[in-house]
Amino acid sequence: MDDSLKPIIETIHQRFGVEAHESHGLVSLTIHPDQLISLVKTLRNEFDFDMLAAETAVDYWPEQSPRFHMIYELYCTKQNIGLELRVPLNGNAPTLPTLEVLYANANWHEREVWDMFGIKFEGHSDLRRILMPFDWEGYPLRKDYPLGYEEPQFTFNFDQIMVHKPHPKS
Repeated sequence: MDDSLKPIIETIHQRFGVEAHESHGLVSLTIHPDQLISLVKTLRNEFDFDMLAAETAVDYWPEQSPRFHMIYELYCTKQNIGLELRVPLNGNAPTLPTLEVLYANANWHEREVWDMFGIKFEGHSDLRRILMPFDWEGYPLRKDYPLGYEEPQFTFNFDQIMVHKPHPKS
């Protein structure tokens, strides 16, 4: 762990009771959804984490508890250090408060996460589809999303595939 992160992690642990985990040089904090705004506000205001570098999600389906992890990558440009926040979310209709009030670029990140995973952000100024067409149903990056693909043809399944292929009438 970077030496400049140690006092930050100690302070966060004392105030929020959050444990840090390090893997391949990346420090990660797993936090409760209720702590998100106050913890991010603390990191931004007291420790100069002035950039929301990335925001995404992971689907652990068929697990339901947690079904998702919402992941935030915060970055301090003054000290050149980064920190990952993970927020576990249960169920099929998870919600979180928006970070738009703290970082303006959260607007687009949250729209992408909502569009692809269906995680709703309460208080978001314009939560609508950004990647998929407006009339699209479902969330394509969820693991239970139907793929709807055609089985590829190989030598071992040639006969089964050919039966289902359309052929021009002669």
